[in-house]
Amino acid sequence: MLVEAGTTPPSDLAYPIQKVYYSSRKSKAQYRELAVARDNDNEINEYDPDTDGDMASKEGKEKSKGAAVQLKTPKGTRDWTGADMILRDEIFTTITDVFKRHGAVPLDTPVFELKEVLAGKYGEDSRLIYDLADQGGELTALRYDLTVPFARWLAMNKVQQIKRYQIAKVYRRDQPAVARGRMREFYQCDFDIAGTYDRMIPDAEILRVIYEIFEALKEQIVIKLNHRQILDGIFAVSGVPSDKIRTISSAVDKLDKVPWADVKKEMVEEKGLEEAVADRIGEYVKHSGDIPTIVKLLKADEALCANSDIKQGLEDMELLASFLDAFGVPSNKVSFDMSLCRGLDYYTGLIFEVIAQPSAAAATADSNGKPSKKKGGEEIQVGSIAAGGRYDNLVGMYGKTQIPCVGISFGVDRIFTIMKAKREKEEGKSRVRETDVYVMAFGAGSFDGMLKQRMQVARRLWDAGIKAEFTAKTKPRLPQQFKAAEDVPLGVILGEDEIANGQVRLKVLGSGGAESDEKDRGQLVSEDDLVAEIKKLLI
Repeated sequence: MLVEAGTTPPSDLAYPIQKVYYSSRKSKAQYRELAVARDNDNEINEYDPDTDGDMASKEGKEKSKGAAVQLKTPKGTRDWTGADMILRDEIFTTITDVFKRHGAVPLDTPVFELKEVLAGKYGEDSRLIYDLADQGGELTALRYDLTVPFARWLAMNKVQQIKRYQIAKVYRRDQPAVARGRMREFYQCDFDIAGTYDRMIPDAEILRVIYEIFEALKEQIVIKLNHRQILDGIFAVSGVPSDKIRTISSAVDKLDKVPWADVKKEMVEEKGLEEAVADRIGEYVKHSGDIPTIVKLLKADEALCANSDIKQGLEDMELLASFLDAFGVPSNKVSFDMSLCRGLDYYTGLIFEVIAQPSAAAATADSNGKPSKKKGGEEIQVGSIAAGGRYDNLVGMYGKTQIPCVGISFGVDRIFTIMKAKREKEEGKSRVRETDVYVMAFGAGSFDGMLKQRMQVARRLWDAGIKAEFTAKTKPRLPQQFKAAEDVPLGVILGEDEIANGQVRLKVLGSGGAESDEKDRGQLVSEDDLVAEIKKLLI
C-alpha cells in the first residue's frame, strides 16, 4: 500500500500497515510519519527502510501479474445464477417446508469457529478442515459441517430441548468432483432434535422427515441404516483392539466406494489389524436387507448376542422398525446395511445415509447441466445425498451437561445435480428466470412506445403479486420485445386503440415460436379484469 504525503491512513483498516514504500521525491522521515497504523492491540508498526530498493520491481511485477489474472472460481466452487438458482431455491423451499411442518425453528451460526471447538470431532476427515490465519489472537477455521456448531450453541446457551433447522454453506478441503456434486464449498440443510426423550422416537421422526422431503422432491431413494453400538460390538467380538475401532470404522466406511479387498488391505497393511480379524469383520459387513431380516440374522449368532452393546442396538432397531411402520415409512425405503459406518467420531447410536435409486441418479450432469458419463458409457453416481445419526455425547464435550441429539444433513448440491439432469432430460431447457408476464407495446408510425402505460400495467401486476417485466426502452421494437420474453409464459400487449378502449391483449407465449407469437396478438381483456385473467392462466 502506498501512502501519499499529507494523507492519513484510515483507522478502520482490516489489517495494520506493516510497510510503506517511498520514492526518492520524499524523505524517509516523511514516510515514517505517514506509515503508522493501529493494529488490534494498539501497537505501532513503522516503515522498514530496507524495502525501499525493491519498490519499482515489485510494482512492475504486480502489474504484470494483474494482466495475467485468470478469471475463474477457486477449485471446488462455482457461481450460481438463472435456472440453477431457481431449482436450488425450489429445493430449499421444499426442505424448509417439511422442517417447519415438524416444528423446527431456524438457527444461524458463524461461518468460522474456534479451532478448539472443531478439533477431534471428525476423525480422519479433520485433515479436510480449512484453517484460517491468526487474525488477532484467536485460532479459527471454516466450519466443516453444521452439527458441531449446533452442539457448541446448545452447550453455550444451556439449551436442554429443541428442534432446529439450519441451511448454510460448509467448507471441506476435499478433492472436488463437480459432475458428482462434490464441492469444497456447498450447502447443507440440517434438521436436529435435541433433548431427552424415550428411545428411538426422535430417530424415527428424522427418518420420516427424510421420506417426506424426497417424496415432495419426487426422487426415489433408499435410506441405509446401521447402529454404532452394533458396529462397535461386532468389531469387539471380531477381535479389534479398542484403540483401533474408530480407524477400522473409517476403513469399512469406504465399502460403498471401493471393493472389500481394498478395504481389507487398508485395515491389515496400513492400520495393523490381524488378517484373521479383518476376515471376521468381512463376514458381518457384507449383509444388508430389511430391518427384521438383519436383526434375525444377528440374533442367531450367539457370540454377538452375548455382547451388551449389540444386544442394546438390536433392541433399538426392532423398536425403530415398529415406529417407522406407525409413521407410514415404507419398508422398501429402508435398508439395514452392515457396511455403513459413518466415519465421524461423534456418532453413538443410529446412523444413516440416503442413496438415490439408479432410476433417479442414472443421468447426472456437470456444472453446466450437460449429461456426464465415465468412459465406456457407465453413468457417474453422486453417492449419498443426505446423512446423519445420533450423537448423544457431543454437547457434553463443551460443558458439564450431556444433551442427547439426533439429526440429518441434506447435501443440496448433490440433490441439485440429480434433479437438474433429470429435468433437462425430461423437459429440455430450463427457464432462467421466474417472470410470469412480459408487458409489451406495439403501434404504427406515430407510435411513441407507450412507456408510461407499460410502467402502469407492470405496477398493477406487481401490486397483485405477479412477477412481471417490461423492456427498459422508450420505443422498443416488437420483435425485440418478443425475443426478451422468450422464456416467459404470458405476454400483455398494449396498443393505442386497445388502451383507448380500456383494454389490453393477453397472450400465451412460446406455443408456436417467436414468429407465431408476433402474428398472434392474443385475446382482448379489460384492464380491470387483467389480473384475474392472468391468475387463471397461471394456476
